[in-house]
Amino acid sequence: MISIDDIKKFFHGKILLSEPLKKYTSLRIGGPADYFFEPMDKEDGVNIISYLQKQDVSFVAIGRGSNLLVSDNGFRGAVVNMEGALKSIYIEGSNVIAEAGASLTRFVDFCIQRNYKGVEMLAGIPGTIGGAVIMNAGAYGGEISNYMIDAEIIRDGTIVVLKKEEIAFSYRYASLQTDDVVLSASFRLPNGNREELMKIRNDFILQRNRKHPVELPNCGSVFKNPPGSPAAKFIEDAGLKGVIIGNAQISEKHANFIVNLGEASASDVIDLIARARKAVCEKFGVTLEPEVKLLGFSKELLKEII
Repeated sequence: MISIDDIKKFFHGKILLSEPLKKYTSLRIGGPADYFFEPMDKEDGVNIISYLQKQDVSFVAIGRGSNLLVSDNGFRGAVVNMEGALKSIYIEGSNVIAEAGASLTRFVDFCIQRNYKGVEMLAGIPGTIGGAVIMNAGAYGGEISNYMIDAEIIRDGTIVVLKKEEIAFSYRYASLQTDDVVLSASFRLPNGNREELMKIRNDFILQRNRKHPVELPNCGSVFKNPPGSPAAKFIEDAGLKGVIIGNAQISEKHANFIVNLGEASASDVIDLIARARKAVCEKFGVTLEPEVKLLGFSKELLKEII
C-alpha cells in the first residue's frame, strides 16, 4: 500500500495522482496511472523505485514512452518517469557512461563528437538508454549491447552492477527481471573518424525519415521481425497496409507502424494488432510477436496478443 505522506519524507520530485499517460507516450494514447512520480535526480529515482519494489507495488519505469501502448483504462499502479532525473552522459576512464534517461540521439552525438564509433546505427531512434538496454535496441545490423560493458540496475531495492556476460542478449531481448530498472550503462567503443561517422549518422536518419511515418504519432515497430522476412512485408502482403480502425491506421508508409490519426484509442490499436496477427498467421503460417510493450491490459487480452 502506498502512503503519499511517507513518500514525501524521502522523495522530493513531482507526485501526481490519476495522471493521464497519453502525455508521456509517443503514440499519444493512454489512460491514467494511479500514481505518477518524476524524480528530481538519481538519488530521488533510486529511493522511489526501491520503495515501490520493497512494498511490492506494481510499477513501471518509463523514459520517452516511445515503445509503449497504454490501455484506455490506464494503469493500476505507479509510473516513474526517469527521463529528467537520469540524463547525464560522460567519460569515465576509457568508457562512455550513459544514464537511463539520456536520449539515444544525444548518446549517438556525444560518442561521434569524441570520435567513438559503433552506436551510430541508433541515430534517430526516439528512445532512451534505459529502454534501449531492456529491449536490446538496434538497427541496420547493430545492437546497443554490441559494445556494452555493464549495466547499473535496481533490483529488489538494491543497486546492482551486472556485467554484460551476466545478461543474455538476443534480438530485441535482454534477460533482466521484470522489475529490474536500468540506471545507467557503460560502453567501451572503438575509435572512429568524426566526419565519416557524422555522414553515416545523417544517412541513417535520412533513411529512417524516408521509410518511417515520423510525421504522425506512433510507437515505432509494432512487431518483431520474424526469421526470413521483415514483419512489414508480411503485413503488406496480407493486404493490410493503410487499413484503418477508428482513428488508428496501419501506416501507408511502413506496414509495421501503427499511427494515431487524431484521437485514436488503445482499443483501436489493439484491434489492428490482432487483425494483422490473424491475417499473417492465416496467410503465411507466421505468428507475429509484438515488439511494443503493452501496459494496463488484462491478462486475458495479453494472452491473445503475445
